[in-house]
Amino acid sequence: MVEMTIARLGLDSSTNSYVVILQERNGNRVLPIWIGQPEAESIALQLNQIRRERPLTHDLCKSLIVGMGATLKRIQITRVVKSTYFAELHLQRGDQAVQIDARPSDAIAIALRLGAPILASDVLLSGMAEDTESDFPPAAAAGGTEQREAEMRAEQLKQYLENLRPEDFGKFTP
Repeated sequence: MVEMTIARLGLDSSTNSYVVILQERNGNRVLPIWIGQPEAESIALQLNQIRRERPLTHDLCKSLIVGMGATLKRIQITRVVKSTYFAELHLQRGDQAVQIDARPSDAIAIALRLGAPILASDVLLSGMAEDTESDFPPAAAAGGTEQREAEMRAEQLKQYLENLRPEDFGKFTP
């Protein structure tokens, strides 16, 4: 597992979907995850330290975790299957450890509220995920080896991200 930080959050104009881009702490590899509008807004509110009059769902999750005497040790983004990412919340209550299945967007929003580390599987960062489909144009892999295809997908992602402009991400308004 690799510790990640939120590098960007915005609107991908090519898909008209929100995307959170995680970047490895002290590194250059990134992991883009397309998310829903409510989750993007919840993450943006927390990043900008904006409080609502009434708690949002992720605030409620924080209150439940804290109220039950548990701590969120970390979240882990574990795998991707058919363009769907999977994550886990790792909670600790006394000597009892609990793992809870979650969508990455929800897990990230909760981790931000509780100051927990965001971890991603190294396999996801190296492009060797189960899912060979990509949200980017297909790589023109020559030779057909799995490693070469993974390198091309990673390079393709890097080029795609380098060519994004700030206006491609839109503007969040609380």
